[in-house]
Amino acid sequence: MDHQERTLLIEGRNAVLEALRSSRPMDKLFVLDGCQDGPIRTIIREARKRDIILHFVGKERLNQISATGKHQGVIACAAAYAYARVEDMLELAAKRGEDPFLILLDNIEDPHNLGAIIRTANLAGAHGVIIPKRRAVGLTATVAKTSAGALNYTPVAKVTNLVNTMKELKEKGLWFVCADMGGEPMYGLNLTGPIGLVIGNEGEGVGRLVKENCDFLAGIPMKGEIDSLNASVAAGILSYEIVRQRQYPVSSVTDRA
Repeated sequence: MDHQERTLLIEGRNAVLEALRSSRPMDKLFVLDGCQDGPIRTIIREARKRDIILHFVGKERLNQISATGKHQGVIACAAAYAYARVEDMLELAAKRGEDPFLILLDNIEDPHNLGAIIRTANLAGAHGVIIPKRRAVGLTATVAKTSAGALNYTPVAKVTNLVNTMKELKEKGLWFVCADMGGEPMYGLNLTGPIGLVIGNEGEGVGRLVKENCDFLAGIPMKGEIDSLNASVAAGILSYEIVRQRQYPVSSVTDRA
C-alpha cells in the first residue's frame, strides 16, 4: 500500500468509532467537553484502551478544527488513508473464495457521492473501489465521514488510466458493466462471475473510452419525470442487483458470450 504521511481529520461519531475499532493509527481525539451520551462514552473508552491523547474542548474549538462542519462533538486526527493496489482487491476476493467484484468510478468529483459509494461497496461485499487520479475526488475528511466508517474496511485504489486498468483486469477474467440510461434493462443481464461495475457522474456519465471498453451497458428502469439518478444511488441499485444474482441465480438472463 502507498502510505501517506498527511494527517486526516475523521469527523462524526460513527466514522470515529469505526476508525477506532479497525485499529486505525490515530494521534489524538478532540471531544466536546461535558458531552457524556452513550456514543461519546464508547468513543472515549475505546480511545483510552489504545492510549490515544484526548482533548476535551468547547464547541467553538471543534468548529474551528472541523473540515465538514458536521463533527457531532468528536474529531479524530489520524494518519491519512492509504490507497490500496488493485492487486490487493483481487487477493481479498481470492482470500474470501469469491469472484472479484470491483466498483470503478469515472468523473466522480463530489466527496459525498464517493463516501456513499464506498459505504455501499462495503455492505454489498465488493472487494474494492477504483478511482482515476484526474478529474476525481480523493479520500478526504468528507469522504471518510460520509462512508460512515466503511473506508476503514474497503480498499480504494487510485490509478493513472482507468481504461488501461480495465484492460489489465479483463486479462484476469473480469467483465465490465457500465451504468447507462440507454443500456439494456439490468434485470435481463447476466451480472454474475468476476465483474467490474462502472459508474459515472449524473451529469456527464461515463467517459467515451471507458464506456467503449465495457462489455455491456446496464439501464435502471425509471418511471418518473426526471431522467437520471444520483451516482451513489445508481451504484447502490446495480450493486445489489449483482448481489441478488450471485445469491439467487436465475436462468432467464442474457448470455454474455
